[in-house]
Amino acid sequence: MPTRQIEQRRRALKMISASAWLAMHSPTAHSQTNTNILIRRKIHKGTDTLPVVGIGTYQTFDVGANAPERAELKQVLLDFAAAGGTVVDSSPMYGEAERTVGDLTGELNNRDQLFFATKVWTSGQQAGVRQMEQSLKLMRTRHMDLMQIHNLLDLDTHTRTLREWKASGKIRYMGITHYHEGAHTELEELIKTNTYDTVQFNYSMAEREAETRLLPACLEAGVTVIINRPFAQANLFSRVKGKPLPAWAAEFDCNSWAQFFLKYLLGHPAVTCVIPGTRRVAHLKDNLQAGVGRLPDTAQRKRMLEYLNTL
Repeated sequence: MPTRQIEQRRRALKMISASAWLAMHSPTAHSQTNTNILIRRKIHKGTDTLPVVGIGTYQTFDVGANAPERAELKQVLLDFAAAGGTVVDSSPMYGEAERTVGDLTGELNNRDQLFFATKVWTSGQQAGVRQMEQSLKLMRTRHMDLMQIHNLLDLDTHTRTLREWKASGKIRYMGITHYHEGAHTELEELIKTNTYDTVQFNYSMAEREAETRLLPACLEAGVTVIINRPFAQANLFSRVKGKPLPAWAAEFDCNSWAQFFLKYLLGHPAVTCVIPGTRRVAHLKDNLQAGVGRLPDTAQRKRMLEYLNTL
Protein backbone atom coordinates (compact mmCIF):
# COMPACT_ATOMS: atom_id res chain seq x y z
CA MET A 1 0.00 0.00 0.00
CA PRO A 2 1.43 3.48 -0.88
CA THR A 3 2.72 5.54 2.02
CA ARG A 4 0.08 8.21 1.51
CA GLN A 5 -2.77 5.70 1.73
CA ILE A 6 -1.27 4.17 4.88
CA GLU A 7 -1.13 7.61 6.50
CA GLN A 8 -4.72 8.37 5.47
CA ARG A 9 -5.90 5.07 6.94
CA ARG A 10 -3.95 5.69 10.18
CA ARG A 11 -5.57 9.11 10.58
CA ALA A 12 -9.03 7.71 9.85
CA LEU A 13 -8.63 5.01 12.49
CA LYS A 14 -7.44 7.58 15.03
CA MET A 15 -10.48 9.76 14.33
CA ILE A 16 -12.82 6.79 14.75
CA SER A 17 -11.15 5.95 18.07
CA ALA A 18 -11.44 9.55 19.24
CA SER A 19 -15.12 9.67 18.30
CA ALA A 20 -15.87 6.50 20.23
CA TRP A 21 -14.02 7.74 23.33
CA LEU A 22 -15.85 11.06 23.43
CA ALA A 23 -19.22 9.39 22.86
CA MET A 24 -18.63 7.11 25.85
CA HIS A 25 -17.20 9.78 28.15
CA SER A 26 -19.31 12.83 27.33
CA PRO A 27 -20.75 14.39 30.51
CA THR A 28 -24.06 14.92 28.69
CA ALA A 29 -24.24 13.50 25.22
CA HIS A 30 -27.83 14.49 24.41
CA SER A 31 -27.00 17.99 23.15
CA GLN A 32 -24.15 16.98 20.86
CA THR A 33 -24.45 17.50 17.12
CA ASN A 34 -23.67 14.77 14.61
CA THR A 35 -19.99 14.66 15.49
CA ASN A 36 -18.02 13.89 18.63
CA ILE A 37 -14.67 14.43 16.99
CA LEU A 38 -12.45 17.21 18.29
CA ILE A 39 -12.37 20.21 16.00
CA ARG A 40 -8.95 20.71 14.43
CA ARG A 41 -7.38 23.89 13.09
CA LYS A 42 -4.42 24.33 10.79
CA ILE A 43 -1.00 25.53 11.82
CA HIS A 44 -0.90 28.42 9.38
CA LYS A 45 2.80 28.17 8.57
CA GLY A 46 2.85 24.38 8.29
CA THR A 47 0.91 21.38 7.09
CA ASP A 48 -0.27 20.07 10.48
CA THR A 49 -3.59 20.58 12.19
CA LEU A 50 -4.08 20.79 15.94
CA PRO A 51 -7.09 19.78 18.03
CA VAL A 52 -8.51 22.95 19.54
CA VAL A 53 -8.19 21.72 23.16
CA GLY A 54 -4.79 20.76 24.57
CA ILE A 55 -3.25 20.39 28.02
CA GLY A 56 -1.14 22.89 29.94
CA THR A 57 1.19 21.47 32.59
CA TYR A 58 1.87 24.50 34.80
CA GLN A 59 1.48 23.41 38.46
CA THR A 60 -0.69 20.40 37.59
CA PHE A 61 2.20 18.22 36.35
CA ASP A 62 4.77 19.53 38.83
CA VAL A 63 4.84 16.38 40.97
CA GLY A 64 7.61 14.14 42.22
CA ALA A 65 8.50 10.70 40.93
CA ASN A 66 6.64 8.94 43.74
CA ALA A 67 3.75 11.36 44.08
CA PRO A 68 0.31 9.70 44.30
CA GLU A 69 -1.01 12.22 41.76
CA ARG A 70 1.00 10.54 39.01
CA ALA A 71 -1.51 7.70 38.67
CA GLU A 72 -4.31 10.03 37.66
CA LEU A 73 -1.99 12.15 35.52
CA LYS A 74 -1.08 9.00 33.62
CA GLN A 75 -4.76 8.30 33.04
CA VAL A 76 -5.24 11.91 31.92
CA LEU A 77 -2.57 11.52 29.25
CA LEU A 78 -3.93 8.14 28.18
CA ASP A 79 -7.51 9.39 27.84
CA PHE A 80 -6.38 12.64 26.23
CA ALA A 81 -4.59 10.82 23.41
CA ALA A 82 -7.41 8.30 23.03
CA ALA A 83 -9.83 11.20 22.52
CA GLY A 84 -7.70 12.67 19.75
CA GLY A 85 -5.98 15.33 21.84
CA THR A 86 -2.37 16.06 20.95
CA VAL A 87 -1.00 19.36 22.33
CA VAL A 88 0.88 19.03 25.63
CA ASP A 89 2.56 22.31 26.62
CA SER A 90 5.30 22.59 29.23
CA SER A 91 8.32 24.64 30.28
CA PRO A 92 11.53 24.36 32.31
CA MET A 93 10.02 26.85 34.75
CA TYR A 94 7.21 24.42 35.61
CA GLY A 95 9.25 22.44 38.11
CA GLU A 96 9.02 18.69 37.44
CA ALA A 97 6.41 19.02 34.69
CA GLU A 98 8.68 18.16 31.74
CA ARG A 99 10.03 15.10 33.53
CA THR A 100 6.54 13.98 34.51
CA VAL A 101 5.28 14.28 30.94
CA GLY A 102 8.30 12.35 29.65
CA ASP A 103 8.05 9.62 32.27
CA LEU A 104 4.33 9.04 31.84
CA THR A 105 4.23 9.16 28.05
CA GLY A 106 7.22 6.83 28.08
CA GLU A 107 5.27 4.37 30.20
CA LEU A 108 2.25 4.75 27.94
CA ASN A 109 4.37 4.58 24.79
CA ASN A 110 2.20 7.25 23.15
CA ARG A 111 4.71 10.00 22.37
CA ASP A 112 4.01 9.66 18.64
CA GLN A 113 0.35 10.45 19.23
CA LEU A 114 1.15 13.78 20.87
CA PHE A 115 2.34 17.24 19.87
CA PHE A 116 5.00 18.25 22.41
CA ALA A 117 5.56 21.94 23.10
CA THR A 118 7.95 23.44 25.61
CA LYS A 119 10.01 26.58 26.05
CA VAL A 120 13.46 28.02 26.52
CA TRP A 121 13.71 30.26 29.58
CA THR A 122 17.23 31.44 30.28
CA SER A 123 19.79 33.97 29.06
CA GLY A 124 22.70 33.29 26.75
CA GLN A 125 23.15 31.12 23.67
CA GLN A 126 24.94 28.21 25.31
CA ALA A 127 22.67 28.24 28.35
CA GLY A 128 19.69 28.13 26.01
CA VAL A 129 21.10 25.18 24.08
CA ARG A 130 21.81 23.28 27.30
CA GLN A 131 18.33 23.94 28.60
CA MET A 132 16.65 22.83 25.39
CA GLU A 133 18.77 19.69 25.23
CA GLN A 134 17.71 18.97 28.81
CA SER A 135 14.06 19.44 27.83
CA LEU A 136 14.46 16.86 25.06
CA LYS A 137 15.99 14.47 27.56
CA LEU A 138 13.37 15.04 30.25
CA MET A 139 10.47 14.70 27.84
CA ARG A 140 12.11 11.63 26.27
CA THR A 141 11.91 12.82 22.70
CA ARG A 142 14.40 13.20 19.88
CA HIS A 143 12.70 16.29 18.53
CA MET A 144 10.34 18.93 19.89
CA ASP A 145 7.24 19.72 17.87
CA LEU A 146 7.20 23.30 19.11
CA MET A 147 9.91 25.23 20.97
CA GLN A 148 8.89 28.63 22.31
CA ILE A 149 10.81 31.54 23.78
CA HIS A 150 9.28 31.85 27.23
CA ASN A 151 8.18 35.36 28.20
CA LEU A 152 10.42 36.72 25.41
CA LEU A 153 13.54 36.27 27.57
CA ASP A 154 16.75 36.92 25.55
CA LEU A 155 14.61 36.91 22.42
CA ASP A 156 17.19 37.69 19.73
CA THR A 157 19.69 35.12 20.99
CA HIS A 158 17.20 32.28 21.19
CA THR A 159 15.56 33.21 17.89
CA ARG A 160 18.87 32.59 16.12
CA THR A 161 19.24 29.22 17.83
CA LEU A 162 15.68 28.17 17.07
CA ARG A 163 16.18 28.96 13.39
CA GLU A 164 19.20 26.65 13.36
CA TRP A 165 17.35 23.90 15.25
CA LYS A 166 14.38 24.14 12.91
CA ALA A 167 16.61 23.90 9.86
CA SER A 168 18.29 20.80 11.32
CA GLY A 169 14.99 19.13 12.28
CA LYS A 170 15.47 19.24 16.05
CA ILE A 171 12.29 21.30 16.29
CA ARG A 172 9.41 21.53 13.87
CA TYR A 173 7.98 24.92 14.80
CA MET A 174 9.22 27.97 16.71
CA GLY A 175 7.16 30.38 18.75
CA ILE A 176 7.01 33.08 21.39
CA THR A 177 4.99 33.28 24.62
CA HIS A 178 3.87 35.52 27.42
CA TYR A 179 1.33 35.31 30.22
CA HIS A 180 0.52 38.97 30.85
CA GLU A 181 -1.33 41.62 28.85
CA GLY A 182 1.55 44.02 29.45
CA ALA A 183 3.47 42.17 26.75
CA HIS A 184 0.70 42.19 24.14
CA THR A 185 2.00 45.23 22.30
CA GLU A 186 5.43 43.66 21.92
CA LEU A 187 3.90 40.36 20.82
CA GLU A 188 1.88 42.22 18.21
CA GLU A 189 4.98 43.81 16.74
CA LEU A 190 6.89 40.53 16.75
CA ILE A 191 4.28 38.52 14.88
CA LYS A 192 4.33 41.11 12.11
CA THR A 193 7.97 40.19 11.41
CA ASN A 194 6.84 36.82 10.04
CA THR A 195 9.59 35.15 12.10
CA TYR A 196 7.53 32.93 14.39
CA ASP A 197 5.16 30.09 13.61
CA THR A 198 3.13 30.39 16.81
CA VAL A 199 2.36 32.84 19.57
CA GLN A 200 1.02 31.93 23.02
CA PHE A 201 -0.57 34.41 25.40
CA ASN A 202 -3.24 34.87 28.06
CA TYR A 203 -6.86 35.29 27.04
CA SER A 204 -10.07 34.55 28.89
CA MET A 205 -13.53 35.96 29.49
CA ALA A 206 -11.99 37.76 32.46
CA GLU A 207 -8.89 38.96 30.57
CA ARG A 208 -10.07 40.18 27.18
CA GLU A 209 -7.33 42.70 26.37
CA ALA A 210 -6.13 40.56 23.44
CA GLU A 211 -9.39 41.14 21.57
CA THR A 212 -8.58 44.80 20.89
CA ARG A 213 -5.42 44.50 18.79
CA LEU A 214 -3.44 41.30 19.34
CA LEU A 215 -5.95 38.73 18.13
CA PRO A 216 -6.85 40.71 14.98
CA ALA A 217 -3.13 41.13 14.27
CA CYS A 218 -2.59 37.37 14.62
CA LEU A 219 -5.42 36.70 12.20
CA GLU A 220 -4.00 39.14 9.68
CA ALA A 221 -0.45 37.79 10.01
CA GLY A 222 -1.51 34.15 9.78
CA VAL A 223 0.13 33.15 13.06
CA THR A 224 -1.07 30.13 15.00
CA VAL A 225 -2.46 31.19 18.39
CA ILE A 226 -2.24 29.10 21.57
CA ILE A 227 -4.14 30.44 24.58
CA ASN A 228 -2.92 30.10 28.16
CA ARG A 229 -4.79 31.06 31.35
CA PRO A 230 -8.18 30.35 29.68
CA PHE A 231 -9.89 30.25 33.09
CA ALA A 232 -7.95 33.27 34.44
CA GLN A 233 -6.29 30.97 37.00
CA ALA A 234 -9.69 29.62 38.08
CA ASN A 235 -11.02 33.09 38.90
CA LEU A 236 -13.86 32.59 36.43
CA PHE A 237 -15.15 29.60 38.36
CA SER A 238 -15.34 31.70 41.51
CA ARG A 239 -17.58 34.16 39.70
CA VAL A 240 -20.10 31.52 38.63
CA LYS A 241 -20.06 29.29 41.71
CA GLY A 242 -23.61 28.23 42.49
CA LYS A 243 -24.96 30.05 39.42
CA PRO A 244 -26.97 28.27 36.71
CA LEU A 245 -25.63 27.74 33.22
CA PRO A 246 -28.05 29.52 30.84
CA ALA A 247 -30.36 27.17 28.96
CA TRP A 248 -29.43 28.80 25.66
CA ALA A 249 -25.85 27.51 26.03
CA ALA A 250 -27.21 24.31 24.48
CA GLU A 251 -27.41 26.23 21.19
CA PHE A 252 -23.66 25.74 20.87
CA ASP A 253 -23.45 22.34 22.58
CA CYS A 254 -22.31 23.68 25.93
CA ASN A 255 -23.05 21.68 29.08
CA SER A 256 -20.81 23.18 31.77
CA TRP A 257 -19.15 26.40 32.85
CA ALA A 258 -15.73 25.09 31.78
CA GLN A 259 -17.09 24.50 28.29
CA PHE A 260 -18.76 27.93 28.36
CA PHE A 261 -15.45 29.66 29.08
CA LEU A 262 -13.47 27.62 26.54
CA LYS A 263 -16.05 27.78 23.75
CA TYR A 264 -16.11 31.56 24.05
CA LEU A 265 -12.38 31.61 23.24
CA LEU A 266 -12.64 29.01 20.49
CA GLY A 267 -15.40 31.03 18.88
CA HIS A 268 -12.80 33.66 17.99
CA PRO A 269 -11.45 32.94 14.49
CA ALA A 270 -7.85 33.75 15.46
CA VAL A 271 -7.64 31.13 18.22
CA THR A 272 -6.12 27.79 17.22
CA CYS A 273 -5.83 25.94 20.54
CA VAL A 274 -6.54 26.47 24.24
CA ILE A 275 -4.41 24.72 26.87
CA PRO A 276 -6.23 24.47 30.21
CA GLY A 277 -4.21 22.74 32.89
CA THR A 278 -5.63 19.78 34.76
CA ARG A 279 -4.62 16.70 36.68
CA ARG A 280 -8.17 15.35 37.00
CA VAL A 281 -9.71 12.92 34.52
CA ALA A 282 -13.18 14.39 35.09
CA HIS A 283 -11.92 17.87 34.29
CA LEU A 284 -10.14 16.60 31.18
CA LYS A 285 -13.36 15.05 29.86
CA ASP A 286 -15.24 18.27 30.53
CA ASN A 287 -12.59 20.43 28.83
CA LEU A 288 -12.45 18.21 25.76
CA GLN A 289 -16.17 18.61 25.21
CA ALA A 290 -15.55 22.31 24.54
CA GLY A 291 -13.78 21.22 21.35
CA VAL A 292 -16.65 19.25 19.84
CA GLY A 293 -19.97 20.24 18.34
CA ARG A 294 -20.96 23.81 17.60
CA LEU A 295 -19.09 26.93 18.65
CA PRO A 296 -20.70 30.28 19.43
CA ASP A 297 -20.94 32.87 16.69
CA THR A 298 -20.34 36.60 17.18
CA ALA A 299 -23.82 37.32 18.48
CA GLN A 300 -23.73 34.37 20.86
CA ARG A 301 -20.32 35.38 22.20
CA LYS A 302 -21.69 38.85 22.95
CA ARG A 303 -24.61 37.28 24.78
CA MET A 304 -22.21 35.09 26.78
CA LEU A 305 -20.32 38.14 27.98
CA GLU A 306 -23.46 40.01 28.88
CA TYR A 307 -24.72 37.06 30.91
CA LEU A 308 -21.42 36.63 32.74
CA ASN A 309 -21.38 40.31 33.61
CA THR A 310 -24.74 39.97 35.36
CA LEU A 311 -23.40 37.36 37.78
